[in-house]
Amino acid sequence: MDDASLLAAYDDQLRTDAEMRSMADVERHGPLLWGRFHSGRGFVSYRTLGTPTDAELEQLIVETVEHYAADPSVTAFEWKTRGHDGVPALAELLRKHRFVAEEVESVMVGEATSIATDVPVPEGVSLHTVTSAEDVRAMLTMQASVFDDPETVSERLESTLDRINDPDTPGVELWVAEAEGRVISAGRIEPVPGTDFAGIWGGATLPEWRGRGIYRALTAKRAQTALRAGKTLINSDSTEFSRPILERSGFRRVTTTTPYIWQR
Repeated sequence: MDDASLLAAYDDQLRTDAEMRSMADVERHGPLLWGRFHSGRGFVSYRTLGTPTDAELEQLIVETVEHYAADPSVTAFEWKTRGHDGVPALAELLRKHRFVAEEVESVMVGEATSIATDVPVPEGVSLHTVTSAEDVRAMLTMQASVFDDPETVSERLESTLDRINDPDTPGVELWVAEAEGRVISAGRIEPVPGTDFAGIWGGATLPEWRGRGIYRALTAKRAQTALRAGKTLINSDSTEFSRPILERSGFRRVTTTTPYIWQR
């Protein structure tokens, strides 16, 4: 598949209700999907905004802010933009209404068959899945140390265990690399029901273990999981740390995504 075909598959299959499947509730408002996670955080997405005037676009933003502001359980929400949406006024209007842009990430898409290769790892490193609360906590703690977000471990533990045990989302797996009795790298894979896709998320490696092929090996293992689940495509939102690794694994950068965050 060429880049245009990969992007079309991403738009048509993932920027739909599939993107909102883990929400506590979802409401459609014009072209927008308004979602709310079980944690209370809000999330806004859409397949396309069409060609609105600046006034129409600003009205959508105002209505969205009013929607989440009216719910006292929501302290923040994300408006997820993509670089190929073709709405040049969107970023400026979001900033006007107190949204703050986070880091731009690359949307990576690859064909699972080209990614699911056997990648050697250094001696003493083992790769396997985890399911117990103790092992999942160790994985989340390592990821939190990499992302400098230790306060989220307890909050994420319950939701992560729910995710891997949810019968409605079969095939979700947590993969870790271990060495010297501790987790040194990790990542999650989630097959997306009703699509050709599985998403890989949460990839992190301790700094002293980087550059040895470990994260790439975990990516290959997750691609093998995707194939077993009948998924032919894999997607990931990647930072500039992981993008080059994914490109070496066979992914292509089809667009970018920038989260804009509104906080109460």
